[in-house]
Amino acid sequence: MSQDAYDLDYRYSAAEAVAAERATFVRRVYMHLAGAILALIGIEFLLVTGLNVEQHKQILMAMYGSPWSWLIVLLAFMGASYLAQTWAQSRTSPAMQYLGLGLYVCVWAIIMLPLLLVAHYLPVNNGANVIAQAGILTGALFGGLTLAVFVTRQDFNFLGPVICVGSLIALGVILAGILFGFTLGLFFCFAMVALVSASILYNTSNVMLHYPTDMYVAASLELFADVAMLFMYILRILMLSNNRD
Repeated sequence: MSQDAYDLDYRYSAAEAVAAERATFVRRVYMHLAGAILALIGIEFLLVTGLNVEQHKQILMAMYGSPWSWLIVLLAFMGASYLAQTWAQSRTSPAMQYLGLGLYVCVWAIIMLPLLLVAHYLPVNNGANVIAQAGILTGALFGGLTLAVFVTRQDFNFLGPVICVGSLIALGVILAGILFGFTLGLFFCFAMVALVSASILYNTSNVMLHYPTDMYVAASLELFADVAMLFMYILRILMLSNNRD
């Protein structure tokens, strides 16, 4: 892409907009993020509580029944995620942007469902619900990292290459685990929490400094991906810790 095209795309970035326009953009981003999170919670609640035990077993068998079935699910998730991100970044159709965000919420609901089902049937530890605990910890960590970016106004673009390399390594480890049948333990989960935390810093600073003010749907999608992945790995940590007790 030429420099002129780059300047055209980002001429009206949030950092360059007037204060009122920038505030409206940021408010829209986080309102859409909150809506996407609530939609995900609603879908998962219906799937976890609205289906019976036998239906839950069928879902787990279909997705986890063999390494190949989970690999197919993972590849389908990656393909659908790419499509959703492409739609959400459309500059010509707001409806397409919302369709992308909606699709992304649905594919995350599917990929997260097996883990939630396993967590749902865990014995309750001292009356605490691991799903609720994971939600609280996710909100606290995401909120703290977001506040750090807003207070410092630091540009975390330098984290981009680190996140890219870390994501490729993580994907390789996940695929190897599926194909060769080894379990990804606590160390991997903590490493993923660290990687996603870096992604939150990176994406939040992009929202503040680099996103065009008309791309609030695409910006909310990026942050939603961080929240969903952070929750998933925090939940895995709590579940693995619960099994060790």
